[in-house]
Amino acid sequence: MAGFLGRAVVVATAGCLLAGPAVAQSAGSGSSSSPFSGLFSGADPVKNSPVDLQFRVSNGDAALKKRLRDTSRITDALVEGRYTAQDVLAAARADYSRLLGLLYDEGYYDSVIEIRLDGVEAAGIAPLDAPQVVRQVVVAVNPGNAFRYARADIAPLAPETELPENYRVGKIARTSDMRNAARRGVDGWREHGHAKADVAATEIIADHATRRIDSRIALAPGPMVRFGQLHATGNQRLSTRRLYKIAGFPEGQRFDPEKIETVRRRLRRSGVFSAITLEEAETLGPDNTLDVNLTVVEQKLRRLGAGFEISSNDGAMVSGYWMHRNLLRGGERLRVDAELKDIGSGNSGRDFKAGVRIDRPATLNPDITASVEARGERLREEDYDLDLGVFGLGLTWLPSERLTGETRLEYRRSRVRDDSGTSHFEILALPSTLTWDRRDVPTDAKRGFWLSGTATPFTGLDDTGSGLRLVAEGRGYRSFGESDRVTLAARARAGSIWGPGIEETPRDYLFWSGGGGSVRGQPFESLGVRAITGGPEGTIRTGGMSVANVTGEVRFQLRPKIGVVAFADAGRVWADSGFGGDTDWHAGAGVGVRYDTPVGPLRLDVAGPVGGDTGEGVQLYLGLGQAF
Repeated sequence: MAGFLGRAVVVATAGCLLAGPAVAQSAGSGSSSSPFSGLFSGADPVKNSPVDLQFRVSNGDAALKKRLRDTSRITDALVEGRYTAQDVLAAARADYSRLLGLLYDEGYYDSVIEIRLDGVEAAGIAPLDAPQVVRQVVVAVNPGNAFRYARADIAPLAPETELPENYRVGKIARTSDMRNAARRGVDGWREHGHAKADVAATEIIADHATRRIDSRIALAPGPMVRFGQLHATGNQRLSTRRLYKIAGFPEGQRFDPEKIETVRRRLRRSGVFSAITLEEAETLGPDNTLDVNLTVVEQKLRRLGAGFEISSNDGAMVSGYWMHRNLLRGGERLRVDAELKDIGSGNSGRDFKAGVRIDRPATLNPDITASVEARGERLREEDYDLDLGVFGLGLTWLPSERLTGETRLEYRRSRVRDDSGTSHFEILALPSTLTWDRRDVPTDAKRGFWLSGTATPFTGLDDTGSGLRLVAEGRGYRSFGESDRVTLAARARAGSIWGPGIEETPRDYLFWSGGGGSVRGQPFESLGVRAITGGPEGTIRTGGMSVANVTGEVRFQLRPKIGVVAFADAGRVWADSGFGGDTDWHAGAGVGVRYDTPVGPLRLDVAGPVGGDTGEGVQLYLGLGQAF
């Protein structure tokens, strides 16, 4: 959209022209008739600068003075170390229009600006007659009085267009509000299919006697437009046919700018591209169709990554992955993961997990990704040993940035050794998850919420039971105080299994509590139940059929990169479905430190038990990212 002020017809009944160039009013060096006598003044030194720069504002508005100083080209020049007289003069001459533009944005239309270089008005110095040296610059501004709207009209408007709250009669007539009104008017028509909507004309009349502004903006909606064709360039390894499939361009549909953003989002989440540019054609095609040009730059094909976490009780965890972004020229992503846990743990042996997964975007439709996955796990915990193999086929539905749905058909086979002997479990499962993410920043949320629910119906083979496993989790965030320095964060999780008896349920489906992911300050998986017969004590300890966990955190940002956290966690496990049968609980609390990095906060937590009898002593946790 062209800047509407550039095409304005402006009439001034008194004083200077509204949209005209900045006018410097000067009374000459040392003249007592200067209109700036008695101005509020103050030095604004730039560190290590040999030039003394001062800003003076007649009405004493410190906030306006700061904005003027921050906008000034002279300030920029001195900060960048450009102290020559030629540089300072060039910056000063540019500042007249720059500062006047800021004053218009604040509603001041009869302002007077003086910029003196060693007492001489900069506007009167020819560019080739710059002095040898400049020692002092004084920028003096008399803003005058703020103008208000006598009229604030814009038409025609598309249905449901919301104009800026301050673009109305009686409000201060800021040019920024006029621009925003014009922009929203155009956007409103574009959202209703008028892709070439624009500003036809503007008229701004300033009455300096009454300090009133008449503002009129005329919009030209243009014709209703349909999407034409997508023209893609830049792809090298990815086939063009698959590129169009991933983009899912809505050819033939009514124009909607949100649909272009949807195309951009699909291409971005494929992970194939490092740069994506979508440009609307300048002119309409036959039957008011609009073509769109797509230019992409592909990322490097391969990527390596790693992560870590350390707990004083459970030892260290290291993980890594290798990824290929475009395996078969169709955007297929191959990822190989490996994880080694409980390194140096005093309570259990080392755990190992490894898996391989292939994702294919745009399967069935542009918002569905298909996957094939195989993984194996070897867990050596305090109460049991588990060997698990999983093979699965899945579909992930991504209709928006906020909503995700996933379903998988899995074959799972496991072997468990504990005090009751060796048990084998074999099931076919259909886990399905729906996640709604409304957090402002997923890696370090300050407001919003995150909700997730998983339903897993499973059919047991041989002696394994059949049933339904349900898990739900919610997280909420709210911030307040200056710059949102204080954040309250809460998490709640609950799950239960219906159908089989506990002894017929795969051990990896049962619920435990304790550790960095549930109750900090308590050892990992330290809270379970005793409901299966066997072992020297008559029963063995396993996970339960139901669980509930709650967590609360108070996060305080001390400095831009350093924050502190106080938290409390609690958990309860039940032996039966539906939160019934024998039960026990435990809790932990502690404090932590966060250090912001480009990939998320570096987290160090110190916690200890405050309830229950499943742990003692202090636990340390070190990892990347907030606890939730």
